[in-house]
Amino acid sequence: MTVNVNLVTLALVDVLVIGAGVSGLTTAVCLAEAGYAVRVCATRLPRDTTSCAAGALWGPYLVEEDNRVERWSFETRLALELLHGAGVGVRLVRGIEAARSTVEPPSWATTLDGFAVCRPDELPSGYASGWWYRAPIVDMPSYLDYLARRLTAAGGKVEIGVVTSLDEATTQAPIAVNCTGSGARTLVPDTEVTPISGQLVVVDNPGIEHFFAEYGHGPELTYIFPHGDNVVLGGTALPGRSDTTPDPVAAAAIMRRCAAVEPRLAEARIRDVRVGVRPSRPMVRLECVEMAGRHLIHNYGHGGSGVTLSWGCARDVLAIVNELA
Repeated sequence: MTVNVNLVTLALVDVLVIGAGVSGLTTAVCLAEAGYAVRVCATRLPRDTTSCAAGALWGPYLVEEDNRVERWSFETRLALELLHGAGVGVRLVRGIEAARSTVEPPSWATTLDGFAVCRPDELPSGYASGWWYRAPIVDMPSYLDYLARRLTAAGGKVEIGVVTSLDEATTQAPIAVNCTGSGARTLVPDTEVTPISGQLVVVDNPGIEHFFAEYGHGPELTYIFPHGDNVVLGGTALPGRSDTTPDPVAAAAIMRRCAAVEPRLAEARIRDVRVGVRPSRPMVRLECVEMAGRHLIHNYGHGGSGVTLSWGCARDVLAIVNELA
């Protein structure tokens, strides 16, 4: 049942985190494990958030002109690598990123384990350049479940509720953290946040071990991310779209593009189709503002890099909270 947040018991809460996607949960985990009493208030449970519709291969994406991204990404990669093999949905996988024109690899890719420029015979048909590297890929349903368990173990809790205004949120705890993603457009309000709809298809894995990711920003993306017995195929990036209804035409196009790269996918059984809305913004908003003597910390606008930036941004939020405490 959905309730207004002012009816939720928040006694002895140090920090109220708004939003239960990967940014909100990771932030809440960092705060709770540092000893703060934390509650997460969200309109949707973690598996119903946009984060569950992420691919998700670690790598900066749809975040522009923000010099903090490199540090946030690096910190998150190290955190994810520590979870490899722990049974929480995080695996280190080697694969190829490829472009349809001749381009230089992004600087961050050249620093990764196993980086190597592809030979021409290693590239799928239609691709002119590419590079190998090893990076974390994340099975989001499993990983979000893990973050929720980790939060509970640290004394935190996720509660379903509606935050109608940020003024209201700051009356519920000394510190509130806004991790509402695309919801920040209306809640803040922040017109710099624009929705970018993304769809993916989950299929049975016919034996694929390496990932494939097309270099570029869409609106049509091609990626293949193996997660054990299933493979996540993508995708789309449609600016201005916030509809989360699966599009069968787009799903069929995703299957065709991925099968052109990996023919074994042509007959793969479809398990699921997921749609999410990336919260695009020219720069991530991570800052603290004072509201009526209390503190509101914004942590949103991660575009398609919510997973990639999650631990780095969460630790910056923790640093701010520590300064305020």
